[in-house]
Amino acid sequence: MNGLLKRKSLKILLVLPAGEKVRVTLQRPKVPRRAMLRFSVLPLTVVAALTPPGHDVRIVDENVEPLDFDAECDVVGITFMTALAPRACEIADRFRQRGKIVVGGGYHPTLRPEDCAPHFDATVVGDADGLWPQFLEDAQQGAVKKVYRRTSTPAPQMETPAPRRELLARNARHYATINAVQAGRGCRHNCRYCSVTVFHGRTYRHRPVADVITELRSFSGDFIFVDDNIIADRDYALALFRAMAPLRKHWVGQCSALIADDLELLEGARGAGCCGLFIGLETANQANLALMNKNFNQVESYTARLRRIHRAGIGIVAGMIVGMDGDDTTVFQEMLRFLKETEIEAVQLNILTPLPGTPLHDEMQAAGRVTDRDWSHYDYRHVVFRPARMSGEELQAGADWVYAQFYRLDRIAGRFARALFRVGWRPAWLGLQLGLTYRRDNRNEGVHGCNPASNKRLLWLPKAARPYYCP
Repeated sequence: MNGLLKRKSLKILLVLPAGEKVRVTLQRPKVPRRAMLRFSVLPLTVVAALTPPGHDVRIVDENVEPLDFDAECDVVGITFMTALAPRACEIADRFRQRGKIVVGGGYHPTLRPEDCAPHFDATVVGDADGLWPQFLEDAQQGAVKKVYRRTSTPAPQMETPAPRRELLARNARHYATINAVQAGRGCRHNCRYCSVTVFHGRTYRHRPVADVITELRSFSGDFIFVDDNIIADRDYALALFRAMAPLRKHWVGQCSALIADDLELLEGARGAGCCGLFIGLETANQANLALMNKNFNQVESYTARLRRIHRAGIGIVAGMIVGMDGDDTTVFQEMLRFLKETEIEAVQLNILTPLPGTPLHDEMQAAGRVTDRDWSHYDYRHVVFRPARMSGEELQAGADWVYAQFYRLDRIAGRFARALFRVGWRPAWLGLQLGLTYRRDNRNEGVHGCNPASNKRLLWLPKAARPYYCP
């Protein structure tokens, strides 16, 4: 069998793959200027912390340093989401050719283990807590199993150790922060497009407040909460915020818009140092929200909710989606109008993507609407399905156009000036840096697009005959 080790200690290489356009290689060693979009490598630093003493652990993030395929190691662990599955499999194949034991984990291996089976010696399905030490013990004995899966329901309280951030110290300058913290995992909502719900089985677990506070005290500086919804458990969130307030740290995180309906919770977050929140608004079409099982978002209350969050001195990054079944070619202009009226500091615009393992993917697959099975295109920036009320080309052109228009330099500057007076310098500065980073990405990738509602005739011209702004 590949990699019969039977030795006391292992040299472990943990790898985060990167997409081709942003990957650092020996031939292309310059790290792209997009630190604002990088915040630690929490899954791998936690896996490193779960590793029993005595083993040697190294982390390589291809976003900031080249991967040496000749590296001395016994075990290679790779974590990845769907868009990075092709690269992860390529890495796995090359290390296995050298006789190394290769294990995969993360969202894609959990939701599509059959994809990983030909490329990996082992796959960890779900959270690595409790499974990773068992895998390493089996590796030492030369008896690795093909799949490592939890056989019992995990306890509602997490006992995850603090991540080993020191393993990232040599590249810290390339991240917005290496201080990523997770207080809880999972989500109780059931949005049809979301892989978080499927991965965690619609459950939510959290760490003891005391453990989180101890971790926060262990490092200096500000940080980011990577929880999918930091307010998933109201009582827990309030207790956490109250315990954090004396630390006088600043942080950003992610939660639902429901925080605006609970002033005690909102004020608690601000008092604990929150200066920015990523909020999945998704769409300004209530029918779309109903189709996606996200009716707890109420479009008619968006303006009031967002205003209350801004009044608390918290900046907002909105998660938006285009391509839902209620969208036609007018959605792009309407989305720009909505973002302007709500005075959002930044936006992460996603093309609807039917991720494998989600109800959305299963339904589109059954209906014959999935048109592209190249996993590298499942990055929320490519159209991989047949839209209901426009063509795939119109959806791609419109999504690119919204991104390019929202992140025009004059609009970035205008939002920064308004935010300075509305939410204060720190959230305004974060919004400015995000805006400039997204604008740089758009320019590097040639993202222009066009508004298909007003430029439909251009889409049928040969590409060479189209204006520069229309793909």
